[in-house]
Amino acid sequence: MCGIAGVINYKYTLNPSIIQAMTNAIKHRGPDANNTFATNHIQLGHTRLSIIDLSQAANQPMHSTCGRYTIIFNGEVYNYKEIKQQLTTYNFTTNGDTETVLAAYIQWGVKSINLLKGMFAYTIWDAQEQQLIAVRDRLGVKPFYYYNHEANFIFGSEVRTVLASGLVPAAINHSALSQYFQLQSFYAPHTLIKNICQLQAGHYLTHNATGTTITTYWNIESVKDNKHANSKSLSQIHNDISNLLHQSVEYRMVADVPVAAFLSGGIDSSIVVGLMAQYTTKPIETFNISFAEKEFDESKYASIVAKKFNTNHHQINLTATHFLNELVNALDSMDTPSGDGVNTYVVSKAVKANGIKVAMSGIGGDELFAGYPSFKQWHSIQSKSAFWHIPTPLRKLLVAPLSSSNKNTSRIKSLLSASQLNMQTFYPLIRQIFSTKQISSLLKSNDPYVYNYYGKSIHDFPILSQLTIAELQGYTQHTLLKDTDQMSMAVALEVREPFFDHSLIEYILQIPDSIKYPSYPKSLLVESMGDMLPQEIVHRKKQGFLFPWEHWLRNELKDFAHNLITSFAQREFVHQKFVLNYWQQFLNNSKQTRWVNVWVIIVLEYWLQKNKIQ
Repeated sequence: MCGIAGVINYKYTLNPSIIQAMTNAIKHRGPDANNTFATNHIQLGHTRLSIIDLSQAANQPMHSTCGRYTIIFNGEVYNYKEIKQQLTTYNFTTNGDTETVLAAYIQWGVKSINLLKGMFAYTIWDAQEQQLIAVRDRLGVKPFYYYNHEANFIFGSEVRTVLASGLVPAAINHSALSQYFQLQSFYAPHTLIKNICQLQAGHYLTHNATGTTITTYWNIESVKDNKHANSKSLSQIHNDISNLLHQSVEYRMVADVPVAAFLSGGIDSSIVVGLMAQYTTKPIETFNISFAEKEFDESKYASIVAKKFNTNHHQINLTATHFLNELVNALDSMDTPSGDGVNTYVVSKAVKANGIKVAMSGIGGDELFAGYPSFKQWHSIQSKSAFWHIPTPLRKLLVAPLSSSNKNTSRIKSLLSASQLNMQTFYPLIRQIFSTKQISSLLKSNDPYVYNYYGKSIHDFPILSQLTIAELQGYTQHTLLKDTDQMSMAVALEVREPFFDHSLIEYILQIPDSIKYPSYPKSLLVESMGDMLPQEIVHRKKQGFLFPWEHWLRNELKDFAHNLITSFAQREFVHQKFVLNYWQQFLNNSKQTRWVNVWVIIVLEYWLQKNKIQ
């Protein structure tokens, strides 16, 4: 896990100080090495967190033995040893995955991407063709930002490294603001900064003197193999899922440093720890965050799992005050504004303080195995699809009496009034922060964001899998995974997520709803793992990892919030009256306001001020 940066200009010779400034901006991602490479038209930089092959020979930028190609790589390719066995003609000088990726590209070209299992964002420079290829992993676990304007092509692992080049005007991308206020983050290819883009997941980019092309190499909606879904027994499906999870965890144990694990005591993290224990002879280092506030504390469940799998368990005691004290540090660590992520920063920092470089996480289990209540809601709504056959004007009359005084009835009313029932109408409603109507009142530019991330083929999948696809292409990728990356890498901690294995995902998407959710949430996952988990873990009440932000914003954080909100209200692109009224209504405990809406304003204004964006 590392940080990458680069700049290309075919017209002018670049100042060598540019790339050093860019790598300095992301040195937190890779404290073990900081190196650059420069020629007349290209500069590449890399900050390294050494995980596989700890020798200096594995530092980057890394050149091919023939000298033609140079790679900078962020992430991990877990099956690199298998790929390396096929590369018999390449003279390897290291024992890591980076050189394997480079050698595979030399032998097979861009088709080599399809062989890679892991999380990655990397570029390869071809000095002979004077061409760069940039690749982002299938699920968007690792970030890749770029600026392609006025002869400069500038890229990096974070927005701040692109800005650090000094070649990018720090101007707000006003067209993306409605997206942020609706979804609490910026969805690829958009970012907050004008002309800085995100390379989309499952895509690669080619840049040379004649221009830039972007190509899709993996699309989640193109997975259409239904053979197992109709021809295999339930026991065979259970066995397949178990094997895929075993393989995913075994791959993610590959490292030359110890691999620890976050252990909340929930189903997902407990399964990950249980599988990890089968692939090591030493006790796993597990970490649980415990709280004095019992409504948040899950430490007793984590202790049960730790005892069962004989881990070296660490219980880190945190208080609400500790979170408040870390708030500014967490906000400073945000590379791009997000309404989520503070929790991840505090937990990552606590784990890193124990000398850990790599930690396994159980995130993704809910999205894959229908663990959220929204999956049941979506399935239930589909069974009432006849209602949407009623002409839209008549339906609007029928739902008109429904109150819009709180978020739930307001969203139900919006859904029932929609012209058709599909994921395009359902998913944005369950994930929205401000409604479309509120955003029109908030922003002066009346340019509402239209959520359009699915093709027609999404409806070829089972009903529950449709929502899985929506989550993986929506909140999961653009908020959950983005925050996990930026907040863990802020303290140089690599997080690996076994549930985000593309082979596992491709399989799960084909499974019929009746098998996926026959009785209780995530029953398919639990039953596929046999008797691995204690019953106390399987049937415990699900707890969320959410602190009393509503109370804090009205009390301990009131002055902090007030200063930022009033400053934001002065911005030329917002309606001051709406912002100040919303804040006042929140302070007055109005049921029509929510703390998360206030919070996204605070985060955005803090980020704009810190990064001197006018």
